Amino acid sequence: MRVVSLVPSLTEAVAATVPEVLVGATDWCTHPAGLTVARVGGSKYPDVAAVLALRPDLVLVNVEENREADADALRAAGVPLHVTYPRTVDEALDELGRLVAVLGAAGEPDWLVRARAAWAGLPAVAPRRAVVPVWRRPWVVLGSDTFAGDVLRRLGIANVYADADERYPRPSLDELHARAADLVVLPDEPYAFTRDDGPEAFPGVPFALVSGRHLTWYGPSLAEAPALLAAQLSSPA
Repeated sequence: MRVVSLVPSLTEAVAATVPEVLVGATDWCTHPAGLTVARVGGSKYPDVAAVLALRPDLVLVNVEENREADADALRAAGVPLHVTYPRTVDEALDELGRLVAVLGAAGEPDWLVRARAAWAGLPAVAPRRAVVPVWRRPWVVLGSDTFAGDVLRRLGIANVYADADERYPRPSLDELHARAADLVVLPDEPYAFTRDDGPEAFPGVPFALVSGRHLTWYGPSLAEAPALLAAQLSSPA
């Protein structure tokens, strides 16, 4: 089997399970370190011709991360797609189980077994009301029905935009302030929030800088995500 992945977290999952089948990945596929497969452009704007030149038996895509036009172009060229769209941790774990089966893995890999165990039976904690920006200029925040929102919910973070009509609302800064959140959660991707870039917009509100990969990727990082994110969220500045 020859697999091209247009989803960074799935690239990591394949490389950690059946690396011999992976022949191509996007420029944004940064894990595992030292990955030497062919690069086919970005996840939003892949080089479809470069993907086809790799003669894939399967291309991995995600409804949220990849464009429908590129998926349609690959289908039109006769390339089978494996499409993912998890919006909860449970959906992600189940979709990963189906993926490794499609790839011919002999049972679930160790990282997936550990991920299931890590997310099972997390201790109940008092929820904190938080706003979760994922971009600025303009501000974009987590809204309803997102995988990252479910990750945070399980760790005791109540997203103040969880009931929004949109999955990624674009409120003004004044609107963000009006939500009177107890905490601002600032991931380092897709926007690279830092101690000096982001917290100053929310004076007087505690903030937590968290790993964007562990918040938004669904793959091997899920095994360590609960402990790492819980530690980052437990000590806001």
